[in-house]
Amino acid sequence: MHHPKEGEFITIKSYKHDGSLHRTWRDTMVLKTSDQSIIGCNDHTLVTESDGRRWMTREPALLYYHKHYWFNIVTMIRQKGVSYYCNLASPYVIDDEALKYIDYDLDIKVFPDGEKRLLDVDEYELHRARMKYPKEIDHILKENVKILVEWINEEKGPFSKEYVDLWYERYRQLSYQNHNK
Repeated sequence: MHHPKEGEFITIKSYKHDGSLHRTWRDTMVLKTSDQSIIGCNDHTLVTESDGRRWMTREPALLYYHKHYWFNIVTMIRQKGVSYYCNLASPYVIDDEALKYIDYDLDIKVFPDGEKRLLDVDEYELHRARMKYPKEIDHILKENVKILVEWINEEKGPFSKEYVDLWYERYRQLSYQNHNK
């Protein structure tokens, strides 16, 4: 397995705990890879749901995946400001097919004014019972919600203006280079 290089495109696939495919995103450009994390960006990319429905994303989104944290972070760059959608999910794995992770239902949305909302708690409880999430995973996810809220409050990593400006600008440079090859 090769690490994708800066400027390459990858597919992202999320699964549920029982192994069923949940959602697929085509064409995310890799901006940075390290042993620990991958940063990517997509814009007007095709998303396919598990039931076959397809839709296009509407705005540029920076994506942050980590090897150790049980969440990933989507930074949506909109006219009205930056908002975040944070998925509580397993650390990612990557193979020749895609970057993959298990989606654990819980999400934190952060609005441009800084308001935070924990979403899909009912869905989490339903799936936890139905798919029999182990107690350890339940504990890990709840701990990672706390870490995520700390990051948001401290404007750490993806939640800093510097991160957003830097990586969105890098995406624009690489997109420009790709178009002019």
